[in-house]
Amino acid sequence: MTDDTLPLVISAPDPRTLDLIFTPAAEAELRRTYRLVEADPENIAGLGDDVLAEARYILGQPPLSAQTLARMPKLRSILNVESNLLNNMPYEVLFERGIHVVTTGQVFAEPVAELGLAMALNLARGVIDADVAFRDGQELWGGEGNQSARLLSGSEIGIVGFGDLGRALNRVLSGFRAKIRVFDPWLPPSMLREVGVEPASLSEVLAMSDFVFVVASVTSENKGFLGAEAFASMRKGAAFILLSRADVVDFSALMAAVESGHIVAASDVYPEEPLPLDHPVRALKGFVRSAHRAGALDSAFKKMGDMVLEDMALMDRGLPPMRCKRAERETVSRMRSKPVSVN
Repeated sequence: MTDDTLPLVISAPDPRTLDLIFTPAAEAELRRTYRLVEADPENIAGLGDDVLAEARYILGQPPLSAQTLARMPKLRSILNVESNLLNNMPYEVLFERGIHVVTTGQVFAEPVAELGLAMALNLARGVIDADVAFRDGQELWGGEGNQSARLLSGSEIGIVGFGDLGRALNRVLSGFRAKIRVFDPWLPPSMLREVGVEPASLSEVLAMSDFVFVVASVTSENKGFLGAEAFASMRKGAAFILLSRADVVDFSALMAAVESGHIVAASDVYPEEPLPLDHPVRALKGFVRSAHRAGALDSAFKKMGDMVLEDMALMDRGLPPMRCKRAERETVSRMRSKPVSVN
């Protein structure tokens, strides 16, 4: 094929970049196999009719209107390189036309799960506080430094949400001989039992757990659903670890529950990012903070490019995408995640 006959890809992965999500070899393959048109994600409609008419794939999930989609008769797939699908296009039109919307978000599951484990272990053993005390010459030796310490092994653990991240978290917790209960209203109980966890209600997960991991996506049904009543129902001294999106919790209520000494907590996500320098969570005792970095490993980003290339190769042959996660007709319109602004 000559360059002008190669399948056309509109590249609009902002804030991702091609060199972030593709290795040099993978990007070379992308450019060898496809004709790339790099575009402003906020102005896909401003591309010429000649570009839109030929576009087979969109790399990224820019806002699209039904009118713009009507100008794209050859479009086969929108390949989201965020971690969550966005509510910024008419999905009913896409489903009607058989256009796949897929996400590479599963690449973040394992690194986020590992950091979640690190947070839980720190909350159980006070690793950061002990290190700071040691640096300041105020360390407590032996048992004196373990008065509030406990084991993750043999504990009772609750997981809220059991998508890719919840499953990865269950795998990294498998060696701790813990009893794991899961609340996920979008899954049948048998699917949870098949992987060795116990289906449970939200109230059971909160009230019966020493550690609660929240890995649920934000939807139209669960925004802010974990508030003061939820935190009050937790065991005194339990650990709450937030790994998915801050909008699933009432963050002020979470801080109040920690400040009161009822629970301890850790979070990788916040209601506003970057967080203001004067935000009270920065100085909150009993709260472990991470700057939305749990999944942001170069190895994870590069897996995105591999998945995109493999799925485009399948679709070029008239087959469905298999590596990326496809949007579901029944649930995609319920998603309420905000797009990321920092990689």
